[in-house]
Amino acid sequence: MATLRRFRAMDMFHFNNINLDQYTDTYDLSFYLTYLSKWPDLFNAAESADSTLMGYIMSKVEGTNDEWHGHVTALTVAPECRRLGLGRRLMQGLENASEKTYDCFFVDLFVRPSNQVAIEMYRELGYTLYRQVVDYYIADGVLPMENAHDMRKALARDVDKKSIVPVKMFVTPAETHFW
Repeated sequence: MATLRRFRAMDMFHFNNINLDQYTDTYDLSFYLTYLSKWPDLFNAAESADSTLMGYIMSKVEGTNDEWHGHVTALTVAPECRRLGLGRRLMQGLENASEKTYDCFFVDLFVRPSNQVAIEMYRELGYTLYRQVVDYYIADGVLPMENAHDMRKALARDVDKKSIVPVKMFVTPAETHFW
């Protein structure tokens, strides 16, 4: 049984088993600490009964007007803890906070097209392909350069589901920023 809780700074010393996944981007410490200080309620961990980290979601809110949304920066689960529904639970926590606390219009995320397991989970959660971000993922010696699927899920505030209607299928990374 896993417990969901807020991510803590000390967790950065214990998440190597999670971050070693080829699809997980690892950032420098200041990046994680920025999320912890700005969006502590949107940076959550799944922990086992013996206090072992099983996964985490690092997310934020951003945008303006009808582009105000929750954004998944990283979602990852340790390989030995997959298929337990932890990714789904972490995503549902973000969706709930984005809708009820932050009154967002939608939640979005970027995912590699080659990460079919993640894409299937997101589809099951109601996410749809909004657009492709050209050459978003840089070749890293393990995985090749790839576009990113920008996937979105409309929340209750977006009654007409306008946030998930694609307007331009291919964009550059520079065209995706909301700040």
